Amino acid sequence: MIATSTNLLNFLRKSPQFAIPIYQRTYSWTERECSQLWSDILRVGGNDAISAHFIGSIVYIETDPLHVSNQSPLLVIDGQQRLATIMLILEALARHLGDSEPMDGFSANKLRHYYLINTEEKDERHYKLLLTQTDKASLLALVKQRPLPEEHSLRISDNFAFFSEQIKALGTDLAALFKGLAKLIIVDISLTRGQDDPQLIFESMNSTGRELSQADLIRNFILMGLEPSQQEQLYEDHWRPMELAFGQDAYGSHFDGFMRHYLTFKTGEIPNVHEVYEAFKAYAHDPVVAVLGVNALVADIHTFAGYYCAIALGKEHDRDLNTAFRDLRELKVDVAYPFLLELYYDYAQNDNLLSEKDFVKAVRLIESYVFRRAVCAIPTNSLNKTFATFGRALKKDCYLESIQAHLLTLPSYRRFPSDDEFKSELIMRDLYNFRSRSYWLRRLENHDRQERVAVDEYTIEHILPQNKNLSPEWRKALGPEWQ
Repeated sequence: MIATSTNLLNFLRKSPQFAIPIYQRTYSWTERECSQLWSDILRVGGNDAISAHFIGSIVYIETDPLHVSNQSPLLVIDGQQRLATIMLILEALARHLGDSEPMDGFSANKLRHYYLINTEEKDERHYKLLLTQTDKASLLALVKQRPLPEEHSLRISDNFAFFSEQIKALGTDLAALFKGLAKLIIVDISLTRGQDDPQLIFESMNSTGRELSQADLIRNFILMGLEPSQQEQLYEDHWRPMELAFGQDAYGSHFDGFMRHYLTFKTGEIPNVHEVYEAFKAYAHDPVVAVLGVNALVADIHTFAGYYCAIALGKEHDRDLNTAFRDLRELKVDVAYPFLLELYYDYAQNDNLLSEKDFVKAVRLIESYVFRRAVCAIPTNSLNKTFATFGRALKKDCYLESIQAHLLTLPSYRRFPSDDEFKSELIMRDLYNFRSRSYWLRRLENHDRQERVAVDEYTIEHILPQNKNLSPEWRKALGPEWQ
């Protein structure tokens, strides 16, 4: 491993090309992160007392360092977010400058030919940075100054628009921007294939970019050590379809949670939210799992990711199941997902084991259990363990009945409130300020209806008349305690 501190623009200019391996995450910087980098650039550029500004490291593997005449891309394993963001700034600045060169080295032509493209190369070698999948097509379209593809990267387009607006606001007062870009410093870390362990380095990086998600670490753990052809196959067959199923926004916000629920179901133990990666490594190294091989493991994750998307992201095609999942989501019962993943597996793999009708009833039982407990103000801290171990109580030859029996026999603080307890608490509970007011109003409104009434955009003026002199009809409807 060779590490040196270097000027970012010089580093970009001398490097032949950067490529992001398929196991790396997609471009994910938010506007907040872009805004912070932008502020830092203008701050150091406007202060002559600051000679340099460190923005993190670029860690890469030289695939074939001996062939100087035909250099291969540098495979980036850390720093792709910073690289891509700087490229967006440079392209936006190049468009703003046009034919002018207000400062030596800063013209549209020089910015593109020094830092964005390789003038003498063709095809993909023509571009300094190659991202992955949707990100790749979107970034290349910007560098080519062409319209973005229809299925473009939202982060790429949004952040490019942000930088374009910021540069436009500067007008001709660009000195601080030029100087700030010229002061950016990185640590250039070059790894040697076969000698350095990229996964170990990837895990231990603590750079100025966004903290690695548990999903990032898991994906890299699975794919990084494989031969390129196997990486490509697993990514195209399984990981890429999962990314598409979740969607650009949901993948970033939901995939860590999915992996936690998946491991809870598989092991019966609930990983700490910050230790999902460590739990996954332990699971992958389990002899029973390891003997099946990495292909089977990734295929299994892919299968359960589809179930999760149906349950948690509203992508279920069956109407009754989709409605039941939606009602459960509104109660925010994420802790039930490990148990629901098991139910969905048995439903999807063998209809004779758990029918669609019984699956819907099972989801409704969970919904009733959670809502009754909320109305009865029973603490929720036991729910995660209740659902993590629920599968052990299943008798799959009488599936639904075993779920009913287990819920009804849960003791004390884990209990399923009886009808009498629920009715008594329902009368006294302040449901107007209940956490899921739209949920119970919608459920009441649609009870036993064939055609559902959409109440999502309803506003509540008064649940009951405010007149103290209620009519006899209202008094009768409300009962003896109408006051």
